[in-house]
Amino acid sequence: MPYFTKILLLIFCLALLVESRKHRRRRWTTHLDVQRASHIFKKNRDLTKARKGKTEQLLRVDEHDFTMRPAFGGPAIPVGVDVQVESLDSISEVDMDFTMTLYLRHYWKDERLSFPSTNNKSMTFDGRLVKKIWVPDVFFVHSKRSFIHDTTTDNIMLRVFPDGHVLYSMRVTVTAMCNMDFSHFPLDSQTCSLELESYAYTDEDLMLYWKNGNESLKTDEKISLSQFLIQKFHTTSRLAFYSSTGWYNRLYINFTLRRHIFFFLLQTYFPATLMVMLSWVSFWIDRRAVPARVSLGITTVLTMSTIITGVNASMPRVSYIKAVDIYLWVSFVFVFLSVLEYAAVNYLTTVQERKERKLRERFSCSCGIPHSKTMMLDGNYSESDANSLAGYTRNQMVPEEEKPEKMVVHLAMSNESNSSRKRGLKGHVGLRIIQNTHAIDKYSRLIFPGTYIFFNLIYWSVFS
Repeated sequence: MPYFTKILLLIFCLALLVESRKHRRRRWTTHLDVQRASHIFKKNRDLTKARKGKTEQLLRVDEHDFTMRPAFGGPAIPVGVDVQVESLDSISEVDMDFTMTLYLRHYWKDERLSFPSTNNKSMTFDGRLVKKIWVPDVFFVHSKRSFIHDTTTDNIMLRVFPDGHVLYSMRVTVTAMCNMDFSHFPLDSQTCSLELESYAYTDEDLMLYWKNGNESLKTDEKISLSQFLIQKFHTTSRLAFYSSTGWYNRLYINFTLRRHIFFFLLQTYFPATLMVMLSWVSFWIDRRAVPARVSLGITTVLTMSTIITGVNASMPRVSYIKAVDIYLWVSFVFVFLSVLEYAAVNYLTTVQERKERKLRERFSCSCGIPHSKTMMLDGNYSESDANSLAGYTRNQMVPEEEKPEKMVVHLAMSNESNSSRKRGLKGHVGLRIIQNTHAIDKYSRLIFPGTYIFFNLIYWSVFS
């Protein structure tokens, strides 16, 4: 039994020795793997840390509090601004605004960003670094909509120089309000402005200024608009006061636009003028052609109403009179007066015929005189007119006090002067001569065109 126990203890010891060696070998292998992986990780981490540490060492972003402006507590930091206008996209009269795309650049000095450099070269970054440093909080006053372009990435550039000077540039599209005056529309000129201002910093902390005066504003020579001619771009600056916060520096981008008139000449002025001239045609139409003259007058009135409605539909509802309103409404009045003119002519003609009928009934006894004719002549007749009717001699005449507008003349037929062309006339023959043109039509042919031409001379001399 003791011998058997010794054998078991020996086998157990050998097994423990083998397991101990296996465990030691396994631990050694694991240690080598850990060292190798740690070496690789440490190497990669060192490379990233070295690159990051070099940038941080140059700009020292983490060593400063960039929530504070440069030289905090000291004088106001000057921030220069220049702008390059890329395009003037649209001008809306209805909304009274304009849309502009521009490159907005800021210049300032932040000594916290200075770095040593042997070649004095600047470093350029994209928009990711902008979130870590201080930048001016410039915004657009009276802006309705604005955004920074982000295709294919944010259109932001930051350039830092060794001495701490910074150039911050961005590409922005902004829609801003423009107070327009349409009293001379469409013969008007509009002056709009885009205003820049710091939102938080007053003039005691931040001083905005145009970097190169009027040269700070540059425009693309290809800028053009369909309805406007760009006359001038210029810059101004002034202080803006807010009762709750104080005084702020405000920069202005001013531009003057002159409206093209040719479009409105074709679409508004020429049609309105032609409608007025068309209404004058009724003065040469027979006054008894009622359907022709009435339909012509109504057509021109409705056409003028359509032109006025179309012009006002594309304009804001302003409370004052525009230049185009004056022209259109005066033209409408001329067209409307031509309709009233025919109403007056038709009424006077009816009254005149009624009087003539009464005169014929009153002097009906003259019809019994043999070889006589009854003629109706205008009151503006002459002796030669009465005697020029071949073969007729005056027999009797209505007294002067009994003829209001027309004169009833009884002419006796002379047998001696009765020519062959009158041989077919027998008995009592009534001949009535009535002029087709009323005196009002004669005067209207001169008064209406003359007055309209005079109006056009005054209108274009005042508004053009």
